[in-house]
Amino acid sequence: MQNEHLRNVAIIAHVDHGKTTLVDEMLKQGGVYRENQEVVDRVMDSGDLERERGITILAKNTAIRYKDTKINIVDTPGHADFGGEVERILKMVNGVILLVDAAEGPMPQTRFVLSKALELGHRVIVVVNKIDRPDQRIHEVVDEVLELLMDLDATPEQLDSPMLFCSGRNGTASYSPDVPGTDLKPLFETILEYIPAPEADVDQPFQMLVSSIDYNDFVGRIAIGRIERGTLKQNQDIVVCNYHDPEAVLRKARATAIYEFEGLARNPVTESTAGNIIAMSGIPDITIGDTICVPDCVEALPFVKISAPTLEMTFSVNDSPFAGKEGKFVTSRQLRDRLYRETLKDVSLRVTDTDKETAFNVAGRGEMSLSILIETMRREGYEFQVSPARVLYQEIDGVKCEPIERLVVDVPGDCVGAVIEKLGARKADLVEMTPVGERMKIEFLIPARGLFGYRSDFLTDTKGEGIMASVFDSYAPYKGDISRRGTGSMISFETGESVTYGLFNAQERGTLFIGPGVPVYGGMVIGVSPRSEDITVNICKKKQLTNMRASGSDEALRLVPPKQMSLEQCLEFLADDELLEVTPKSLRMRKAILDHEKRMKALHGKK
Repeated sequence: MQNEHLRNVAIIAHVDHGKTTLVDEMLKQGGVYRENQEVVDRVMDSGDLERERGITILAKNTAIRYKDTKINIVDTPGHADFGGEVERILKMVNGVILLVDAAEGPMPQTRFVLSKALELGHRVIVVVNKIDRPDQRIHEVVDEVLELLMDLDATPEQLDSPMLFCSGRNGTASYSPDVPGTDLKPLFETILEYIPAPEADVDQPFQMLVSSIDYNDFVGRIAIGRIERGTLKQNQDIVVCNYHDPEAVLRKARATAIYEFEGLARNPVTESTAGNIIAMSGIPDITIGDTICVPDCVEALPFVKISAPTLEMTFSVNDSPFAGKEGKFVTSRQLRDRLYRETLKDVSLRVTDTDKETAFNVAGRGEMSLSILIETMRREGYEFQVSPARVLYQEIDGVKCEPIERLVVDVPGDCVGAVIEKLGARKADLVEMTPVGERMKIEFLIPARGLFGYRSDFLTDTKGEGIMASVFDSYAPYKGDISRRGTGSMISFETGESVTYGLFNAQERGTLFIGPGVPVYGGMVIGVSPRSEDITVNICKKKQLTNMRASGSDEALRLVPPKQMSLEQCLEFLADDELLEVTPKSLRMRKAILDHEKRMKALHGKK
């Protein structure tokens, strides 16, 4: 039996192809807002970091009503680093809307999310978005999407997917690229006609797979998922089991509160039936992948295994001379609890203890997901230090293998040579080159470690006009050494406060990261040297004053403005023997061994 008054659909796409903007318009035209209500742009991006960066980090659930049908919509992240979110969300829905930018066409993450949807046998509605862009190339993009579907072994039915042409910003959709639309009715109608209604076997015992987790300080963990069968009533006794851990002890609980999604709100309900996407509180230690059943019929549902992390960083307690001055949470116990708490929400993250009590290895999908975790913890008042990212190798058939990324760059035609040369030095293999107007779209297969620290070089080489995007492709045999950085660090020699005189002498030897009046300590990285080896400078050095100098002989010392480094730039810059000290107020790069003499001994001892 199918619940014909319900549809569950996810919106999937590459980053910046307009998912959240389209959901905004669907909410407006689905009657979620009152006529006089003030509307916020990108309302689904509710987190501070999401709004600041203009990206979606966590998948969000919402629902609209069209005619007499409720359409549950899940807005998913586009970045490859949050792919774990997309994989599990697809288990909740019966079909997907694939958004493709009318100018950029299919990108690496488009391929990744589409392949996951096709594997699950989902129906796909292809939406060519941003058709009002001046550089749109709709007909070529349509061909590229069909080629991608064929490339991913789509079934004949999936190849025959309906295609719509949208402008998410203007809230219009049409069946033909040549006929402009007036509203999103064609999209709503296609969802009702083409996406199947969920199977709703109400008479069977209750069963639900947890696909997402939310957290609330008042009720604790909230499980989100689709009811596979049966009916759930408030305060009903339930049991939690897991398909991949059949030996685990069954945990008994009670469904204290049930919510259904309606617009931007969660409405409490006393019961919900099969096919609905619900949120439920009352199970303290519920986690993603668990199955919730009734006690007299315990059957665990299989759960898509999340792809393994590809890189790792070490988070450790801050042990610099300035430790504990700016943070609220500084101990190893607080750091450990916070990292393990994050794994409850993010399934693609893995935290392991090390042989040191003060350090923990944190493995994730990419540099971006880890940098967002660092920034979130920093804002919460944590103080700690992190190592440079390193890739996780795997041994396959006795051979050391490393993760390879599929990288697509879109660059102006006159920058192609510089990009290919730099990527060649980083062991990248060129796969394909396609001219797009005056620009060139180039595809590479490159070791994941070859991308560390490349973004700033790329922006310099393409004069800020290049677009790069990568997604994990496969594991391949180790490709040999890659130099991480061609420049050295400028290191502070002593502890004190930076002085204009000392900085003036130091700036001739490289680019500084700090200005005058900044507290520094010995071993702290205060700039970049153009030469490959590190240099130590004394920026606390004052001018020796004597009474033998004429009043007019002093020149005003002019300092070059220091280079301000963001968190991502700091993580990219770190050399293998450096750490980043993260506090709520400061980001300081430093050498792992602060003492100059010990550092030199360790360096020459290696040689």
